[in-house]
Amino acid sequence: MSLQSDINSFVSSVDLELYDTLIVSENDETIYRVSVISKEVVDGKRAGISLESCVELTHMISPLLDVTPPVSGDYRLEVGSPGIERKLTTINHFKKSIGDRVALYSISKDKIRGILTKVEGSKIFIQSEDEMLELEFNDIAKAKTYFEW
Repeated sequence: MSLQSDINSFVSSVDLELYDTLIVSENDETIYRVSVISKEVVDGKRAGISLESCVELTHMISPLLDVTPPVSGDYRLEVGSPGIERKLTTINHFKKSIGDRVALYSISKDKIRGILTKVEGSKIFIQSEDEMLELEFNDIAKAKTYFEW
């Protein structure tokens, strides 16, 4: 099994869903970031995750990384939510964000904002103020969820 699938097994065991794993560098420090989301949907939105769940996952994943480090050298493990405003870089990110507000730029530089309503194959469906838009995943240059205050 791969490190990713082992981590996914731990995440599933605490009834959460793996959103992403990233290796980032911040302030001369390497961070292995494991982002998780709730499987529970309330009023069309994903429920939040608790700090206790993140701590529990950290204790589960840490020994695995002692045996199979994700990077060479020193790093810090960080387990948490991807946040209310997060980048959407894979088709799975879009699938896990159905019902959320999204802002994206197409490769032709069009700016689109609306509610992500569904994903079918490689097609992304966004309800804008005026119409239902259908985009090909490969035509999206940049996308993120956003929160309207």
